[in-house]
Amino acid sequence: MSTTQFTSESRGQYSAKGYSAASATSQLAPMVISRREPGDHDVQIEILFCGICHSDLHQVRNEWSVMPTVYPCIPGHEIVGRVTKVGSAVTKFKPGDLAAVGCLVDSDGSCPDCQTGLEQFCSHLTLTYNSPDIYLGGVTYGGYSESIVVKDHFVLHVPPNLNLAGVAPLLCAGITTYSPLRHWGVTNGKKVGVVGLGGLGHMAVKFAHALGAYVIVFTTSENKKDDAIRLGADEVIISHNKDQMKKHTRSFDFILDTVSAEHDLNTYIQLLRRDGNITLVGAPDKPYALSAFGLLFQRRSISGSLIGGLTETQKMLDFCGKHNITADVEVIPIQKVNEAYDRLLKSDVKYRFSIDMASLKSE
Repeated sequence: MSTTQFTSESRGQYSAKGYSAASATSQLAPMVISRREPGDHDVQIEILFCGICHSDLHQVRNEWSVMPTVYPCIPGHEIVGRVTKVGSAVTKFKPGDLAAVGCLVDSDGSCPDCQTGLEQFCSHLTLTYNSPDIYLGGVTYGGYSESIVVKDHFVLHVPPNLNLAGVAPLLCAGITTYSPLRHWGVTNGKKVGVVGLGGLGHMAVKFAHALGAYVIVFTTSENKKDDAIRLGADEVIISHNKDQMKKHTRSFDFILDTVSAEHDLNTYIQLLRRDGNITLVGAPDKPYALSAFGLLFQRRSISGSLIGGLTETQKMLDFCGKHNITADVEVIPIQKVNEAYDRLLKSDVKYRFSIDMASLKSE
C-alpha cells in the first residue's frame, strides 16, 4: 500500500447525484457533487445500496463536538456496489465486480497502526465522509450518492451469495461487532452476553452464534425475546429483573455492550467470570460511574472497540459469505431518508435501514 501524500492533487472530475444536508436543522435533499476521476490506484463504484448508521444522524445534526460537521454533508459509510472503472495499477478489482466500502477511504499507510492492519486507529485516516478531501479540497462525500471513487486498498470484495441490501450494514454494524468478538477469543463453548438488541446487537448475536458461543441477550424489552432467539440467542435476560441477573453472576467469558443510552455497567461487570471482559461499542453521552472493586477482585477488564482494519473487515465479509450472514434490513428509497432518520430516533426499525440507490436515478 502506497503512502498518501497529504497535499492537494490535480485530478479530473465528474458530476454525481447525491443527497445532502445543508445545515444541522435542514432535511436531506438532492444535490449534484463532484467526484474525482479514478487515478492509477483508484476504483470507481456504482453504489447499489447504502446503509443508514446512527452516526449518520449524529453527524448530519452536528451533535459530535469532537467531529464538527462541514456542510453540505453527504453521509453514508455502509456502501455496496459494482465496480465501473479501475486505475491502471489496480489488480484486485475489475469492472463488474461486486465491491464494498466502509468507514475509511484513506490513511497514511506508514504508521505502526497501518503497518499492522489497524488503519482505523491511524492518526491521519480519512473518513468516508466529512473528512478533508486531499484530492478535490473541501470534505469527503459519503454513500448517499450514485457513485464513489476510492483507493483500491480501501475497497473490499463482497461474497456473491449474499443479499446486497443486507450486506451494506456489515461495513459498519457488522465489523463493529465482529472485531471485538474475534479480538477477545469468542469461540465454541464460550459464554457470551450481548447488551441491547438493536442495529449493533442483532449483528453481535448472529456472529457469536456462528462462532459457536452460548449467547445470552440482555434487554429491557420483554417483547424482544422471540426475535433474539430467532437471531441465534440461547437465552434472553430482562436486565431489570434482579433474580434473572443474579443467577448468572461470575459466569460470562465476554460481554459486548452495544447500548448508547445511559445505563449501569457495574451490574454487567458482576456477571463476568475471573479474567472476563466487557467491551463497549455503544457511546453514551455521559461518562460511566464505575466501581473499581468489581474489576479488582476477579481481574476483570473493560475495553472499547472501533470498527476494524481492512484485512479484518474482509475476513468478516468472507465469514458472512460462508455462514450466510447479513443484517436484517428494511429497504427504502432515498426519498424516504428523512422519514427514516425520524424513525431511527424512535428505534422504529428491525434492525437497519438500507437505501436502494437506484431510487436516486429518478431525481
